[in-house]
Formats: sequence, structure tokens, C-alpha cells
Amino acid sequence: MRLKIKAMTLALTALLPLPLHSPEALAQEAPAEAGFSAGDLPEMALMGVSDPALRKAQAIVNGDVITDTDIDQRLNLVVAANGGKISEEERTRLRLQVLRNLIDEKLQIQEAASNDIRISDAEVARSFERIAQNFKRNPAGFEAYLREAGSSPNSIKAQIRGELAWSRVLRRKVEPLVNVGDDEVEQVIAKLNAAKGKDEFHVGEIFLSATPETRDQVMNDAARIVGQIRGGASFVAYARQFSEASTAGLGGDLGWVRAEQLNDAVSPAVAQLEPGQVTDPVPLTGGVAIMALIEKRQVLSADPTLAVLSLKQITVPLQPGTTEAQARSKVTEVQALTSNMGGCGRVEEIGKQLGADVASNDAIRMKDLPAPLQALMGKMSIGEATPPFGSANEGLRVLVLCGRDDSAVQAKAPDFNEIFAQMNDQRVNMRARRYLRDLRRDAIVDYR
Repeated sequence: MRLKIKAMTLALTALLPLPLHSPEALAQEAPAEAGFSAGDLPEMALMGVSDPALRKAQAIVNGDVITDTDIDQRLNLVVAANGGKISEEERTRLRLQVLRNLIDEKLQIQEAASNDIRISDAEVARSFERIAQNFKRNPAGFEAYLREAGSSPNSIKAQIRGELAWSRVLRRKVEPLVNVGDDEVEQVIAKLNAAKGKDEFHVGEIFLSATPETRDQVMNDAARIVGQIRGGASFVAYARQFSEASTAGLGGDLGWVRAEQLNDAVSPAVAQLEPGQVTDPVPLTGGVAIMALIEKRQVLSADPTLAVLSLKQITVPLQPGTTEAQARSKVTEVQALTSNMGGCGRVEEIGKQLGADVASNDAIRMKDLPAPLQALMGKMSIGEATPPFGSANEGLRVLVLCGRDDSAVQAKAPDFNEIFAQMNDQRVNMRARRYLRDLRRDAIVDYR
């Protein structure tokens, strides 16, 4: 039996370190920024239809149809991420965001097709399987989950196809135009070495574009998204569906950045966050940002939370109807037996004496433990046990530290290739935003 310990962390997946657009880059884009706002979309495009069997066109993008079913199925993914707790007013606003994203998706797929870029069903299937694994399901189980949520496998596969196609467009048409000099990389490495010991942040971003005319409405929309996330909704889900940054496909993940790499308006807000928190909406040139802090560390400093632990867990069940006095007595008994048991070799023996279950995990990272346990484990020696903890329903638990691998804890020197890739990605993504802006400007969109 494997040991399972719940980690109280924000569910964001670190894929690529992509710094936030600089103020200068955003300023370059702002004068010609084009997008879709609430004022651009007629009320009919925001309304559902009463007959679920009827597929009604809501928008036609350069001849390609977006139906009410397309919108509803994508919207229901977000609703599911909120546990189904969405008001009708909020649902209408989210529907607007979904329609805008579907329009962008059509434009991206059309641009890929015009460049003779096709994404095979096999590629889509592989990505779908990876997403299913993130949900701890096989593909068939994930398909069932999507249908139960009111969505469909085809809806998320269409989104995957669009993301893959757009990524390939950028590799073909944008990346060859981007240059990063060796001297630029060396300058960044020098700054990293000079900043050793300073805070570094692993952050996520949701970016909503705005013009001067739509800024107030976009700020209100962003505030509602923040409220939903703080109420328990998934930051990743909102980023994937609504963010207009190029990192939307990564769930908004920007990777590790230092304060000076962030926009001047964003940096102070991020510095005040604790891991798992999100900022209020932050107005920027050309739009509004919502930032999430996933983790924090010190630049080029050893990180003890990266230690890999080998643990054994003793779980002592409590019988239904156990009184508080009986529970306290059991705690005393458990602590007396585990506090001086002489190491991990006697865990099974002590478990038998207590009528307990024993489970083990030889590869759990310190950072994946809840914060109180991290603080406790950091002070423990090999063979020591934690004090008993738990509840009437889950029973009493004791963790025994059986091993610790600190090889990943030591700070690594800045890697030239990693920094080169990060800077290259940053510049590609700035150009990608302008590319999509131009596609929006030239599109013929007919709302029904």
C-alpha cells in the first residue's frame, strides 16, 4: 500500500518559464490593440437555446461556424472547475469570454491551414491522454467525466488541436525572426549571480486585453474571475479558457521569475502574495493581469523543500463513538510507543501493537507536504516520528522519517541553454500576441 499525503498547494503545472511581457513590449502593442469586448458582441451571441438537440450558429468566423453547443460544452468545463457553483449572471459573462476564445481558436486553426499545417488525430490523442493522466484518469474515464460535466471529448480535443496548430505556426513563421545574442544571455547570468539570495517567484498569469473604452468592463470581469478563484475555482481552468496571453495553453504558467523581470505594476503585488494566493486585477498597458503565486524561493540558494523523503505512516483507527477523553488517552499511548521506537525498523512491530495500518512512500518531496509538516520534517533526524495527528474520521496518524535525499536541494548555477530558451520564448510570445491581434483585425465575424 502506498502512502498518500494531501498537499495544500495551488494546482498549476510548471511547463515553460515564460516571463511576463515587459512594459515596453506592451506599449508597442497598445496603439493597434484589437480584440473583442462585450460591446462588440450582440446579445443574441450570449444566449443559449432551449432545445439541446438543436445546434444553432452563434458566430461565423471567416466562414467557419461556432454553434451554441460549442460554447456550452466549453463553458461547462469552467463551470465544472467551480464545482457547478456559478450564478446565471456570471454564466452569461463567462459565455462571452468563451465565445471570444472560440473565435481566436478558429482564427489560429485557419491560419495554420493557410500555411498547410495539419495536426493529426494521433497527436491530439496523445495530448488528450496526458491531460487525462493529470486528472488521474485513463482516456475512457476522462471522456466519461467530461460528458458528466456537460462537455464532450470533442470540445477539449478541438482546443488541443488549436493549441498545437498555433504552436506550429509560431515555430514556422515567428521563431525564425527572433534572435537572442550570446551577450544578452551572459548579461542575464551576471544579473542572476548578482541577485543570489533574493526572492524568486513561480507565478501564473491571466491576461485580458482592454482598450481605453473597455477597460472598466474588463476590470470588472477580472474582479469576478479573482472572486471565483479565491472561492475555490481552478486558476488553471480560467487561464486556459479566458487568458489572452500566449501562456493560456500552459494554464497561465510563467515559470520562475525575479521581481525585476515582472512588469513594474505587477511586481509589488506578486511580492506581497503567499503561495496559493492571487492578486487583485492589475491594470497594465493594453489590458489587465491577474497573477497567482505558486512557489517562492531564493535565487541560486539551496532549497530544503526539494529534499526527497522516505516516510512510513502509522494509521490508528478510532472506533465510532470514541469520546474526547478516550481519544486523548489513545494519543498518549501512540506517542509513548512511537517517540522512542529506535528507528524505522520497528514501525511494523509497533503498528501491530496498536492495531494500526502501515503504509510507505520512498519518494515524496518535502514541498508536497502541507506547510506544518514541512516545518516539522525539516527539524527531524532519520528515525524520528512526528507527534500523532488526525481526526475522529481519519484516525490518528504518525509519520516516521526513514530517509532523506538532499541531492536536489543544492543550488544550481545558471544554465546558458535554459536562459537562452527562456528569452527566445519571451520574444516569440510577444510577436505571437501581435500576430493574433492582426488576425482579429482582418477577420470577418458574423454574429447570429
